[in-house]
Amino acid sequence: MKIVLDTNVLVSAFLKPRSKPGKILRLVIQQDIDIIVNEYILAEYYEVLSRSKFNLNPGRIQTILSFIRSQGIKAPALAELFQLPDENDTPFLEAALSAAADVLITGNTRHFPEELCKGQIVMTPAEFLEKLPDRVYPQR
Repeated sequence: MKIVLDTNVLVSAFLKPRSKPGKILRLVIQQDIDIIVNEYILAEYYEVLSRSKFNLNPGRIQTILSFIRSQGIKAPALAELFQLPDENDTPFLEAALSAAADVLITGNTRHFPEELCKGQIVMTPAEFLEKLPDRVYPQR
């Protein structure tokens, strides 16, 4: 299963490791699911996670982002342009579409209106975990 993680989900995973976003990050680290990234996404992950207001361990950020960089599926660029309510979300949708993600996971589904997402499935972390096959996420 291939996913794109919106930055807000990754931040939540770092801040609350036992939360639903934290469970999703663990599935990525355990390589039970594949994460799709591009250079924009990786840069945004690093920039946001490094903000002083989150007070996160820089070593932990570096370790996890290095893993994601090395193990993640690199999304090819798309020539098509998209107009989402928040233009900063566009690279996430582009990555999902270009690498054929099964789902784009975000805490802000309203930023990804169905009519603008070209058929891409968009879910919250809770919706995603609920729909995962038991073989991937048996501890419900």
